[in-house]
Amino acid sequence: MSKIHAAITAVNGYVPDYILTNAELESMVDTNDEWITSRTGIKERRILKGEGLATSDMAVPAVKGLLEKRGIGADELELIIFCTSTPDMLFPATANILADKIGAVNAWGYDLQAACSGFLFGITTGAQFIESGRHKKVLVVGGDKMSSVINYTDRSTCIIFGDGCGAVLLEPNEEGLGLIDSILKTDGSGSPYLNIKGGGSLHPATHETVDLGYHYAFQEGKTVFKFAVTNMANVAAEIMERNELTASDIAWLVPHQANKRIIDATAERMGISQEKVMINIQRYGNTTSGTIPLCLWEWEKQLKKGDKLILAAFGGGFTWGSIYLTWAY
Repeated sequence: MSKIHAAITAVNGYVPDYILTNAELESMVDTNDEWITSRTGIKERRILKGEGLATSDMAVPAVKGLLEKRGIGADELELIIFCTSTPDMLFPATANILADKIGAVNAWGYDLQAACSGFLFGITTGAQFIESGRHKKVLVVGGDKMSSVINYTDRSTCIIFGDGCGAVLLEPNEEGLGLIDSILKTDGSGSPYLNIKGGGSLHPATHETVDLGYHYAFQEGKTVFKFAVTNMANVAAEIMERNELTASDIAWLVPHQANKRIIDATAERMGISQEKVMINIQRYGNTTSGTIPLCLWEWEKQLKKGDKLILAAFGGGFTWGSIYLTWAY
């Protein structure tokens, strides 16, 4: 019997309509287009506007479109893993809220929080249920409403982040296609440099935590950049070496969209030309768990069965990792 791999059989994404440009940010905070573009590569980002809208409301159209592409109903889903740093609420899980909104009455699910590396952690976790034979249809969602945790007077964070959501369906494959290998890492000593201090058990919400800005994302940019540019590049190169892959073997690098300079450093470390790198940071900014599935969604028509892909990410915590997979359709 052939080894079962967990393969991506459908992908879809959603970004809100509202576009927050660098020009608009110039009127909100002390910054300018040239400064933002030269340091991050970002020109604009999408923002979810409207009363009562949360992360799950971006996941609904993303997942409904995915199900339509695959030609299946939500009731066929068996497991939902929702990778997010901005859940609708602390509990219940956003995965459960999503299941109710789309009618996934036969699925169980949970949220997975690994900051910007969340989607990679989610794919690897979901693959275990496929490979073991436990489930045949696992939905992995990566999405964040980062605008809900951003202080738009803090130029170190407000220029970077946007809102968006992507989703993939994992199913069994016996042709050798799908998730081949993964390397995932964490280092909790990085938590002081990229975090949201408030809202957890350490600093529950009070007037004081609100006044101190503890419920906004905080980033010490230089430390995070230095760690990210080294480790994201290293882990992508490591997975290539471990699987005896050369740059010519790789069809696409699918990097987390945090900073254009980090993406460039990762591609250079791998020996990958720019033509093989999925980049949409200029239009969406950093959507945290949403960046990699949004890239797969946008490049779906260019992907061919058997293409070798390297996915790489770095996130708060610190978390980072890389996945090697072959495209299944």
